[in-house]
Amino acid sequence: MSWITSVRPLFRAGEGLLDRVLCLLGAVAFCQLPEFIQQYLQRLGGRLDEARRLVAEFEAIARQSNLTLFEFIERASMNDDFAVAKLSGVMRGAVERVNELSAAEDALLNASIWGKPFVFFNRLDPSIASATLEVYRPALPATMEGAVYALAGMITILAVYHGAVRYPLARALKRERPLSA
Repeated sequence: MSWITSVRPLFRAGEGLLDRVLCLLGAVAFCQLPEFIQQYLQRLGGRLDEARRLVAEFEAIARQSNLTLFEFIERASMNDDFAVAKLSGVMRGAVERVNELSAAEDALLNASIWGKPFVFFNRLDPSIASATLEVYRPALPATMEGAVYALAGMITILAVYHGAVRYPLARALKRERPLSA
């Protein structure tokens, strides 16, 4: 009797429990992506609101001077005073930032459940992601999206386990089994 034959009952007893534990781990792990994206979106929205506030202040100053924002920026850039000319770059940057953040927010909010991770990674702002990660709190989202990702996690983890561990191990155990006469 080989050692494999003696541990076979232990494998069978623990297999059901292991499947359940792996399902739970897969579900919890995979549903963290929509939760992280949701927390990222909150930070993105905050940065967008702040950038819009700054641009609104520039627009108010431009209106007081009977200019559009872009005329105001252009005048500032041609100013002889170096400090005022440099301010035009700050104003342009703020307008570009609002456009950038708005496009990222719109793309994420309008992405499908399966497309959202691709949009997220395509539009990822490293500084916002880093700030989100610093305060990230794992959670189990009680949304359809969270449920879909949890189910995908369960299926993926079980497929990996059965395909890469259980099936090869079962084949190895069969080869070890002595042929009876």
